[in-house]
Amino acid sequence: MPVPKRKLSRSRRDMRSANKHLIPTPFGICKQENCGNPTLPHNVCDKCGYYKGKCVFSVKTKNDTQESIQK
Repeated sequence: MPVPKRKLSRSRRDMRSANKHLIPTPFGICKQENCGNPTLPHNVCDKCGYYKGKCVFSVKTKNDTQESIQK
């Protein structure tokens, strides 16, 4: 097993870990005509349920839930 020959100084160790900073998550915009909500890349839109122009799942709206309660 490889073993370091000399001890790393605190300065060198900390310089290496200083580059592990967090980057902001990139957001895309839903490309559906009526949606336009920000979404994560390569993910289904939570608001409309579309991914790459195809409907993956149907999203319930407030009107749908109110109609089911009234019945």
